[in-house]
Amino acid sequence: MKFYIPQDTTALACGAEAAAHALQAAGIEPVRNGSRGMFWLEPLLEVDTDAGRIGFGPVSSKDIPSILDALEADASSHDLYLGQVEQIDYLASQQRLTYARAGLGDPVCLDNYQALNGFKGLKTALAMTGQQIVDQVKDSGLRGRGGAAFPAGIKWQTVHDAGGSAAADKEPCQKYIVCNADEGDSGTFADRLVMESDPYQLIEGMAIAGLAVGATQGYIYLRSEYPVAHKLLDIAIERAEAANFLGDNIQGSGKAFHLEVRLGAGAYICGEETSLLESLEGKRGMVRAKPPLPAIEGLFGKPTVVNNVLTLAAISTILEQGAETYQNFGMGRSRGTLAIQLAGNIKRGGLIELAFGVTLREVVEEYGQGTYSGRPIRAIQVGGPLGAFLPESQWDTPMDYEAFAAIKAMIGHGGIVVFDDTADMAAQARFAMEFCVVESCGKCTPCRIGSVRGVEVIDRIVANENRENNLILLHELCDTMEMGSLCAMGGMTPFPVRSALAHFPSDFTGQGRGDN
Repeated sequence: MKFYIPQDTTALACGAEAAAHALQAAGIEPVRNGSRGMFWLEPLLEVDTDAGRIGFGPVSSKDIPSILDALEADASSHDLYLGQVEQIDYLASQQRLTYARAGLGDPVCLDNYQALNGFKGLKTALAMTGQQIVDQVKDSGLRGRGGAAFPAGIKWQTVHDAGGSAAADKEPCQKYIVCNADEGDSGTFADRLVMESDPYQLIEGMAIAGLAVGATQGYIYLRSEYPVAHKLLDIAIERAEAANFLGDNIQGSGKAFHLEVRLGAGAYICGEETSLLESLEGKRGMVRAKPPLPAIEGLFGKPTVVNNVLTLAAISTILEQGAETYQNFGMGRSRGTLAIQLAGNIKRGGLIELAFGVTLREVVEEYGQGTYSGRPIRAIQVGGPLGAFLPESQWDTPMDYEAFAAIKAMIGHGGIVVFDDTADMAAQARFAMEFCVVESCGKCTPCRIGSVRGVEVIDRIVANENRENNLILLHELCDTMEMGSLCAMGGMTPFPVRSALAHFPSDFTGQGRGDN
């Protein structure tokens, strides 16, 4: 029998290291895999048996002796027995493309990755022209898995075409691939799970991106609070270089791509692509005015593709399985799958990968099983700290970029934070403004000053000071921030504030949380 205990951040936080030590004390060396994303079951112990891979969870070190005894007799008799892991309802009903390999083995084992079809997409790309690769990405319908949801293929086409044709006596125009792994939105962990459970997939996607646009250097701008991901990425990059999947002559093709990890500056604003580039260049992370776009003048003034982890990780699947296969998932202009992250006051928190189109209610009630507290859900915030608070009347909205835009909300990175009926939504609106105060880069006045004034105005409204005039002032302030800010930090802070005002007005009366 082979035993598996995850080594990702969530499992470690839940006691996976102690469980692994208990197995080692019993003479068993477990495979340290990555999490499958069922966080409420972590640490999840998986065991390969003659009947398939079965699971136990959540386990602690003290459970290991009794589990080993049960495996000798009747595994199903153990209280923590979960049955076949792949048949757990939370996992079995998902449509996994990006996370198909997550949890299946050691994330930095190159042989394991290749046995699971890893690097097939890169090998396909090596036989194609850059334009053919870009066309595949455009045909797939892939959109950036961030706030803007901009079509990835269009961005790549711009970088592919940038720089013009080099003269015979000059070097080709230097271009870069930059992965935005500064995952800072509340309730998000999808990027981390890719990097900790399947890092080669990101490496492969970035190498394909380099081949597509003619870039020979890539950087992963990694959130500094992700030490486990940092360690695993460094190991994976070193092994990929040794196996000739990175370097000057990838698989004897004569094509080059080099990759390095750079730690982020610990600032939320560095998740904005131009602020990220400033930080990557060694400067203070401040937003750049656009134009020029990074695709034209990005890192060190050169054409640059900036995509996040989920966008680049999807590329290997598209090149391996074909654009049409990827296009067959989703709805409307939202193609492929969405990594949905359930957090906050939720009974079964974790990651779900489904085709676009599932409703918010299905996700929270069927997968999340309601609140952890057992109380009714009152509000759901989607898309991080700049996302709107959605009341029950909007939970049947399909998770689709256009459908969410129609209700003045956003999907963003797919993070979902659930609040039960004890939540004070005026306090949440204030937090949104205060978050902007703390995290603004300070470059533009609407964001820098508007957020400070916003906190003050909300405090006056809750204190019932000149209430009606302050409500008018708050809406006008939100207009100014939305229309006048240089980036989405200030431009989208009004989203949670306005939604709280619109859907939970009684919370702003100074009486505390009211029933709406």
